Amino acid sequence: MAVVYQALHRRLSSLACRLHSTYVRKMRYLNQLKEDDSLCRQAQASGTFYLFHNLSPFLQKVGKKYLVPQLSAAEMKRILEKLPEAEQWLEKSVLIGCSDEHRPHFALDLGALDKSAIESELQGSFTDLRKALFVVDGKDSPLLASAQSLLRWHDSHQYCSKTGQPTQKNPAGSKRVCHASGVTYYPQMSPVVITLVSDGSRCLLARQPSFPQGMFTALSGFCDMGENVEETVRREVAEEVGLEVESLRYSASQHWPFPSSSLMIACHALVGAQRAEISVDSLELEEARWFGLEEIVEGLKREPSSSKQDDGSFLPWFPPKQAIAHQLICEWVQQQSA
Repeated sequence: MAVVYQALHRRLSSLACRLHSTYVRKMRYLNQLKEDDSLCRQAQASGTFYLFHNLSPFLQKVGKKYLVPQLSAAEMKRILEKLPEAEQWLEKSVLIGCSDEHRPHFALDLGALDKSAIESELQGSFTDLRKALFVVDGKDSPLLASAQSLLRWHDSHQYCSKTGQPTQKNPAGSKRVCHASGVTYYPQMSPVVITLVSDGSRCLLARQPSFPQGMFTALSGFCDMGENVEETVRREVAEEVGLEVESLRYSASQHWPFPSSSLMIACHALVGAQRAEISVDSLELEEARWFGLEEIVEGLKREPSSSKQDDGSFLPWFPPKQAIAHQLICEWVQQQSA
């Protein structure tokens, strides 16, 4: 009788899945992989793998394009076959998504292996993630960012903060457990506000000393414990440029893997035009200034390579379209042009 009930349950579950959208089915499948260790191990045998080396993703250049190759489990085993305990290497992988056809995607960092040997065999190169995010296809950028963040989190949480004992990851990489204390650790992101300040006719952009020459962007800062988004925006603007926000509105959000894993919460903030004199916090910023519409439009067209002038100075340029700061600036331009 139990077998009949189980068969009926599977049929009903299958029917329910067919009634759901592709997105719902995919999300529920991913959740199953996170919760069912044996199912996830089976999925590793049919999944695809994105390779990293010390957190740098593997890319292949084809013509002028940079591609992010997906290696099959068979290809992964071929690469790892020279190493002892190849199966344990696959266990180090983390689940980062799946296709609409439910083919799971994993990320694996091979930092312990010889980088040049892998690059030579696969005819590609491991590339710094900051560069990779701006040269690969737009659909691949979020996947690389989330993969690196998850791999970095596992690398930095190998020991329990309570007992000091080693923690163990589950096959999906969705958590780590300290068996000595029973504490379960889950990957977390730090909330960060990124704010484009305007006085109605101009917008304020700033740069830090570590930025590439000529690059200006919106103000940003981590949320303090106990703060909401509005309080963080007002505090950051006051701290960094000495202005008081009168009103603000939410724009969008974006995962950003730097410096570790952040949730960028993008906002527009308005300050009074009569109180728009900037007072820069030199500990945080190298420069901050107001930009008019015409200067912003020209800056959006400018490439970093073309910003240097004959006298050695640099014309302002802004973050590329993959960064949410670019979206904020474009939204401001559209508002001013309306």
